Amino acid sequence: MRTTNSGRARALRHVAMVLASVIGILALAAWTSRADAHHSFSAFDMQTDKELEGEVIQFDWTNPHTFLWINVTNADGSKTRWGLEGMSPNFLGRRGWTKNTFEPGAKVKVVLWPLKTGEPGGTLQRATFGDGTEVVNFGRGPGR
Repeated sequence: MRTTNSGRARALRHVAMVLASVIGILALAAWTSRADAHHSFSAFDMQTDKELEGEVIQFDWTNPHTFLWINVTNADGSKTRWGLEGMSPNFLGRRGWTKNTFEPGAKVKVVLWPLKTGEPGGTLQRATFGDGTEVVNFGRGPGR
């Protein structure tokens, strides 16, 4: 009888170990799929570089992404507020950016990948200030 109980205990331990492994793999898959979804660029038309000139309204130095808000003057003289998503403060800080990189009222030229919906927004690629200084969100380039 002793060998039968020992065999059952061993089988139960094996089932528990397999079940724990499956649960661990499923938890890891669920966690990584959320991370992939968070970092998706599917909302942006990455085949189109859109250039805009505007005036800085606000720069949000926030996690997980920074946001630059600019007013762009339309042909009829009206203004449209554009929201441009940037990388994280940690990433941009390593490029020399700070929470004061964009001061309200500053004139900037930006290049962005626009939202596919056509709404006034996108992901910022780079910005050029009136003095010619450029800051780069994606790719290689100088910081500010």
